[in-house]
Amino acid sequence: MSTASLPDSVKASVFGRGRTEPTERRPRGTWARRAPLLPALVFMIVVTQLPFVGTLAISFMRWNALDPADRGFGGLTNYSHALSDPALRTSILTTVELTATVVAVSLLLGLGTALLLDRRFPGRGLVRTMLITPFLVVPVASALLWKHALYNASYGLFDGLLRAVGGSGAPQPDWLSSLPLLSVEASLVWQWTPFMMLILLAGLQSRPLDAVEAARVDGANAWQVFRYITLPHLRRYLELAALLGSIYVVQNFDAVFTLTSGGLGTANLPYTVYRTFYEGHDYGQASADGVIVVALTTVIATLALRTVLSLFREENR
Repeated sequence: MSTASLPDSVKASVFGRGRTEPTERRPRGTWARRAPLLPALVFMIVVTQLPFVGTLAISFMRWNALDPADRGFGGLTNYSHALSDPALRTSILTTVELTATVVAVSLLLGLGTALLLDRRFPGRGLVRTMLITPFLVVPVASALLWKHALYNASYGLFDGLLRAVGGSGAPQPDWLSSLPLLSVEASLVWQWTPFMMLILLAGLQSRPLDAVEAARVDGANAWQVFRYITLPHLRRYLELAALLGSIYVVQNFDAVFTLTSGGLGTANLPYTVYRTFYEGHDYGQASADGVIVVALTTVIATLALRTVLSLFREENR
């Protein structure tokens, strides 16, 4: 029986005159718990969202610094020009080829390295640290290392090895001129293989060891254990590594700019946006190209988030 239905005289005798009826304590609201996150949220909006909104607005304008008199609202002109520009279409194909090759090769090498590091051997911790090192190198420094220390035709390591093996008559190719896209891909594979290895090694260490031991007791060899137990378990981790790697490689600018300056068919989307903005001074067109890059990256990021959520659901079962 609630106190609201009691007569006033009973309330006065029970609670006393001049005293109010006790009220239930309300739980703290959600805003009280989320208030400490507001500064970070405001900072993220100011740093990331406002510049993107500005870029989106500029993408609908005619704005070329070389023709300041012709500035105004252009509608979808920049987007139609971007989709019909042969150079942009070529850069999209180059970006797809570059990303697919780097991610696929890095995944295969990362998987092989993770399988080796999952075994126990003396010095395993030191080997892991050394193999992670390429991922920690600054991207520009990594590109400069490959350009001068490895690819240089006069004193580079690759041509030096060819001279050491084949003598003075050995071919001395200029790698950046003869194989430009492959040279960029090799430098990126070297940098991103440790990233793939870390994700796949974490997946390997979360395998159900009892299932592996049971398969070995039943007579399964190493290949059968890998094919029927390890590989199905690593499927989500392979998807996550591929999607995260694609997000970063599709936006790569440092290697293309440093190694080839976008020449010889190596210009990808980020470099095309850079060239349109800084060389063509066409701010509206560059903004439209940038929005297209963000849209493509968002699609990949959405798939990556879904994969991460599915991994969390499987871990919580």
